[in-house]
Amino acid sequence: MKIGKNALTVLEKRYLVKDENGKNIETVEGMFERVAGAVAQADLHYNSQGDIEATKKKFYDMMTNLEFLPNSPTLMNAGKELGQLSACFVLPVGDSMEEIFEAIKQAALIHKSGGGTGFSFSRLRASGSTVRTTGGVASGPVSFMRVFNMATEAVKQGGTRRGANMGILRIDHPDVLDFIDCKKNNADITNFNISVGITEEFMHAVENHQPYTLIDPKNKEVVGELDAREVFNKIVESAWRNGEPGIIFLDRLNRDNVVPSQGEIESTNPCGEQPLLPYESCNLGSINLVNMLAKKNGKYQLDYKKLENTVKSAVHFLDNVIEVNKYPLEQIDFTTKQTRKIGLGVMGWADMLLYMGIPYDSDEAVELAEKVMDFITEKGRKESMALAKERGSFPLFSESIFASGEPLRNATITTIAPTGTLSIIAGCSSGVEPVFAYVFIRNVMDGTEMIEVNPVLREILEERGLYTDELMKKIAKEGSLAHISEIPEDIRRVFVCSHDVSPLYHVKMQAAFQRHTDNAVSKTVNFTHDATVEEVEEVYMLAYKLDCKGVTIYRDGSRDSQVLNIGSVKKEGQQEQLPILHDIRPRPRPEVTCGLTERMKIGCGNLYVTVNYDENGICEVFTSTGKAGGCPSQSEATARLVSIALRSGVSMDEILEQLRGIRCPSTIRHTGMKCTSCPDAIARVVKKTADMIANQKVNHMLAEPKKVSASEVISKHAKFCPECGSELEHEGGCVSCRSCGYSKCN
Repeated sequence: MKIGKNALTVLEKRYLVKDENGKNIETVEGMFERVAGAVAQADLHYNSQGDIEATKKKFYDMMTNLEFLPNSPTLMNAGKELGQLSACFVLPVGDSMEEIFEAIKQAALIHKSGGGTGFSFSRLRASGSTVRTTGGVASGPVSFMRVFNMATEAVKQGGTRRGANMGILRIDHPDVLDFIDCKKNNADITNFNISVGITEEFMHAVENHQPYTLIDPKNKEVVGELDAREVFNKIVESAWRNGEPGIIFLDRLNRDNVVPSQGEIESTNPCGEQPLLPYESCNLGSINLVNMLAKKNGKYQLDYKKLENTVKSAVHFLDNVIEVNKYPLEQIDFTTKQTRKIGLGVMGWADMLLYMGIPYDSDEAVELAEKVMDFITEKGRKESMALAKERGSFPLFSESIFASGEPLRNATITTIAPTGTLSIIAGCSSGVEPVFAYVFIRNVMDGTEMIEVNPVLREILEERGLYTDELMKKIAKEGSLAHISEIPEDIRRVFVCSHDVSPLYHVKMQAAFQRHTDNAVSKTVNFTHDATVEEVEEVYMLAYKLDCKGVTIYRDGSRDSQVLNIGSVKKEGQQEQLPILHDIRPRPRPEVTCGLTERMKIGCGNLYVTVNYDENGICEVFTSTGKAGGCPSQSEATARLVSIALRSGVSMDEILEQLRGIRCPSTIRHTGMKCTSCPDAIARVVKKTADMIANQKVNHMLAEPKKVSASEVISKHAKFCPECGSELEHEGGCVSCRSCGYSKCN
């Protein structure tokens, strides 16, 4: 089988079975055999005399030929004890403390199993609302999103896949303005993608410059109104600033709700492409369109017969996945099998166009997108009908919008998902995105440079005698072929990269696929750094007018502006080194400092906290305990870490947030204490000192400097992979690295 070097690296790191020492004990072929064998077993549920070996071979050949690949959890977990094969889930969040923390617990179990979660927070009452049972006030959706975020952060540390979340809030929720701004700081709520749930009524109000009403989610009463155009502009400006929030058109999700009797669709999975009812899961897979091509008379064209056969096998495979899956919750098992939704999509679309000589940003490509996706959905639905005759329809078929027609095994068939890691394994472009870049140059350990070129471009240039290493380096430096005069115009016209494609064609392509996709299309509209707010607005309005179900944008560099000068840069003519995120160094301790010491009463005596500062702000914290005892080593360790963090530029607010409120049993037992533990005492004195500096109440009247949190340092380097340092790609509503397989979503 043809597995590239990058693909092998990704598979060895993330997918192949390892022993207790972390050593790979499985080959790539062994992985596909494991998956094929496990998924084929579902056939026995319907025919005890079925030819399992034949089904296993069909699945194995399809995967090893890189014609079709299932979502990552299936490759990772099929045939293993965990056995959780779904990519993502949607969980309900009710308006009570019990329901909220039940959702957090369920999300933790899903993340532990390797899945992602989508939530609508629209049922939660607005911040400041009265809580009758306690007489207090509600903290609101954004506050609880932070709790979900922290839980995800704790769980994801030990998994092979990072827990990703989607947070959605309806446009008519009273807290919508706070929600739009909740990720204004790149370091905030980092484990969530967020989208505003837009209604058709709201968009009509935007078009007509009218106000719209805010609805109390608790009693459904009107509680106010906002200017629709102003709110829409706020969404657009926020998306321009750092790519969030995206927008999801809720009425359109529910227009295509197959079983409306089961309630409204309120949320999607973390990348926006799979609308689901509460407790449903998405079971996804993608066909590699490059391997559906055939060369005839010297030209590439789509082999529709091969595509049809692959679609049939893929639908069979995904229906089997639903059956053999070990779901993380019994309710998810039951709900998923009530509709048996599958999401068959594509990858390699841009590469296929290159082989066929069709520019991505052309009407010809848009028309072909409609034709191909219509074909896949039609053939997939016919295969689902065939499976229904053998295995029975999905249980809620009689309540579905299809009830008057021929029975279906699966309520939905097609979805266009991001395929970042899968497309690395398949060696093709991701999803339905344009090619991000055609040439990459990597520094190898011995100091040499390795040039990696898109295989289609290499083939064309070699055929014409144009390929040279020098030319490839020039393409890598430019990031595009558009202005490289050495390359003929006809090649430049076809080989457009993501930033060459106008926003208009990004959206037109998404809309073309959406017209023939049961669920939704995950796609990112990539802008250059100098794109305007007005251009972002144009995309959002175009997505609305072309009947998309949602849209995500990313403006290049919008999450990595003002990058700290970390690492070094080579001399002129050499490749620039990437940021080294793990090599942050604290500034030296100043020779002379000013400070104050405060005695804090703790549960086991007194703790003396000294906070020192210089002209740059607080730089040092010391602690000492009184004769009564305490925890001197722990307090000293905390103080040292606080000192280093402050001199390294970590945000004081971030430090204080981690320390404040930590509780110690010895302190809790005493009444009238000003602090809850030694760390809490340290936080209080640091905060008090900072306030004194800010309020000019100390001798030097120092002002607290602007600082940057550690997580913000990472997010500001969002252009680069946190694991290997290569440039990241923003596609399909997600972020992925083509070098090592890192993905924000999987």
